[in-house]
Amino acid sequence: MELTRARLRDLRKMLDSREISAVELCGEYLKKIELTDKELLSYITVTKETAIKDAENAQKKIDAGQASMLTGIPLAIKDNICTDGIKTTCASKMLGNFVPPYNATVIEKLNEQGYVLLGKTSMDEFAMGGSTQTSAFAKTKNPYDLERVPGGSSGGSAAAVAASLAPAALGSDTGGSIRQPASFCGVTGLKPTYGRVSRYGLVAFASSLDQIGPIANDAYDCAILLNAISGADRHDATSARKDVPDFTADIDKPIAGMKIALPKEFYSDAIDDCVKEAVLNAAKELEKQGAVLINCSIPGLKYAIPAYYLIACAEAASNLSRFDGIKFGFRGEGRTFNDLIIDSRNKGFGEEVKRRILLGNYALSSGYYDAYYKKALALKQEIIKEYSDIFEQCDAVLTPTAPTPAYKIGEQDNDPVKMYTADICTVTVNIAGLPGISTTCGYSESGLPIGMSVIGKRFDEQSVLRIAYAWEQNFKTAAPKI
Repeated sequence: MELTRARLRDLRKMLDSREISAVELCGEYLKKIELTDKELLSYITVTKETAIKDAENAQKKIDAGQASMLTGIPLAIKDNICTDGIKTTCASKMLGNFVPPYNATVIEKLNEQGYVLLGKTSMDEFAMGGSTQTSAFAKTKNPYDLERVPGGSSGGSAAAVAASLAPAALGSDTGGSIRQPASFCGVTGLKPTYGRVSRYGLVAFASSLDQIGPIANDAYDCAILLNAISGADRHDATSARKDVPDFTADIDKPIAGMKIALPKEFYSDAIDDCVKEAVLNAAKELEKQGAVLINCSIPGLKYAIPAYYLIACAEAASNLSRFDGIKFGFRGEGRTFNDLIIDSRNKGFGEEVKRRILLGNYALSSGYYDAYYKKALALKQEIIKEYSDIFEQCDAVLTPTAPTPAYKIGEQDNDPVKMYTADICTVTVNIAGLPGISTTCGYSESGLPIGMSVIGKRFDEQSVLRIAYAWEQNFKTAAPKI
């Protein structure tokens, strides 16, 4: 097997047995990034010098017998997660030269383990989009077809893992931004329960929906990363004060007897036939392993897209108001105070970000708050209740991750509504604050990956990881073209 295609646990064994050094391993990934990423554009910043230093320090820990699970393991980090002394751009001109003076909590946790930072991956600007084509710096392509999008907003992280430019990566998920690109790029991506992982140091899009999570080659590797980044944080009041289990401990237990729900609304005519067929075939395979399939309904799904976009855009408008060119962000020109702010925000933000700020401010404005935003919050509670009712009978929910496989670059550029409705399979997980994982369950006729999502109860990542891992043991994945 090619070294850069190895799983995290295999790399750990190789490092501990001295089959390869941390510096050599890091060098292999840097070499592949240099050869391949000019075409793929998965990274905005490659931290070559920092990576080599990290690897040298990691090797000292390994030689001293002080290695943790991720010591010496190279990882990629989405470019909206703050890294001390290393540019964090959010793929936006507004933050094009921003160098954080501190680390996000997840980075501090990884540093404690002695990981190696390969670089910061591309994304949709301020995590707003589903294609990674709104990036101001690197419009990432899909490793399975360079004419197609990798998904978004964590498309750079997903593409890097799929193309073996990193063994695993961190992304963020506000409405499917880990799971959808994982589906499009044929890898596994986990959105943890809201509060499981600290958001401190994550540049905010929608604070009640955002969650950092892992993207890797399989569910087991996602569990390894989740072990490393989970836990309460005094810097984040929304992080949960709950004990963190070992997510790898029972991941290989049989799934016999587990009850898996299939809500009929997720298998409507809005979903491509090839996607429905792949996911339902996967459900039958899980049934053969002893899982019990239960048909059910989530009527609130038809309201999920408008509810999600009203909440997300309202919070985005509030969060991004700080970027005015005076206190934060790109500084424009203007002889008056108002002219300076207008020019800074006009030049600093891309079209999609502006669109969402306008929508959010409209929903929060006097006379419209009750008509739109307040109703969206009521719908949020209804969706939470519908999932709670299902989880009284079931252990997990199985759905498609996206209505279609990866679409062609530019195909949805002039139709933002079509892009928004494509989030129908993922947004309810964020609205309800649930854990969800996407893993590959098939391929289209043209060889594009198709993902299925397993959704679990709050703080029951173990069940979704276990089901995904059980599926992966009997499914043969296809390598990308690049």
